Amino acid sequence: MADDVRQDEEFSGTKVVEERHRIDEISLGHWMREHVEGYDGPLAVLQFKGGQSNPTYRLNTPERSYVMRRKPFGKLLPSAHAVDREFRVISALGKQGFPVARAYALCTDDSVIGSSFYIMSMEEGRVFWNPTLPAQAAEARRQIFTSKIETLAKLHMHDPNKIGLADFGKRGNYFARQIARWTKQYRASQTQYIPEVEKLIEWLPKTVPEQTRVSIVHGDYRLDNMIFHPTEPRAIAVLDWELSTLGDPLADFTYLLMQWIMPGLKAADLKALNLPTMEEAAEIYCDYTGAALPDLNWYFSYNLFRLVGIMQGIAGRIREGTAASAKAIESAKRTVPLAKASWDYAKKAGAM
Repeated sequence: MADDVRQDEEFSGTKVVEERHRIDEISLGHWMREHVEGYDGPLAVLQFKGGQSNPTYRLNTPERSYVMRRKPFGKLLPSAHAVDREFRVISALGKQGFPVARAYALCTDDSVIGSSFYIMSMEEGRVFWNPTLPAQAAEARRQIFTSKIETLAKLHMHDPNKIGLADFGKRGNYFARQIARWTKQYRASQTQYIPEVEKLIEWLPKTVPEQTRVSIVHGDYRLDNMIFHPTEPRAIAVLDWELSTLGDPLADFTYLLMQWIMPGLKAADLKALNLPTMEEAAEIYCDYTGAALPDLNWYFSYNLFRLVGIMQGIAGRIREGTAASAKAIESAKRTVPLAKASWDYAKKAGAM
């Protein structure tokens, strides 16, 4: 258990900014003075330990702290690292009382620090990296999971047309678009030939389920992309909106349920830990939204394929020298196992 608790500590918190992620702090301070309400320096910059995509910084001032997310430097895949979209969605959701950080300002002028970035509030709380929540009391574990699931349900109940996000994503079948997108991203970053991926690229587009609802989709909704209250078992901010768009809420919902088939919860004694089963988690979400639970095999295959695309992208960034975390190499090694697991679920869904 001590090792598990240390995992939360290892990925949480800040560190000195890595040399490759250094920015012009004086230029940033001047820009914030002009564009961030209430800002007053001097500015001290640290880098968050977690994350492998958009580099994220803690900006400390005598009065308060902020968070900055920016695009990585260097060659990037098309449409990747769209910090302007992150800023737009948290701005819209924050106005509805949804738990997100406060969006202060967006900068698309690369001359300030070398890339686009945005500034948001620093939400003080807890981030849990280990889904078994080893340091929490049994009662709190279930409450944390319930808060996580209900928060996703609340997101999916917002009508994009009513909160200024009607054009936040393309119309048409979300899964078809996503399969095409991640196939393209995979090809752009491809470093090896994986037979299972080739079969998935052929099979998934032919078997896409019908879409019946459109909502805001987070795209990477998981426990460690949330901040919980410092002492209470409730979510106060959902983070990392880089992959958010308009789409089928079943994508987020089934991605959440995958937690129970992935390392972490797959072999956990849920009853002893007082954690909900996959069926109980689904019931919480479905009771809140009125959604029906689909046959999960196709969706699990799709979600794993999508992870393959993401991990291959990380592998590509290692090759290009723009990966944002030392953990990137470890993540890239997961590409082949994820591809095999995705094809296993595809076969359960009828693939030959």
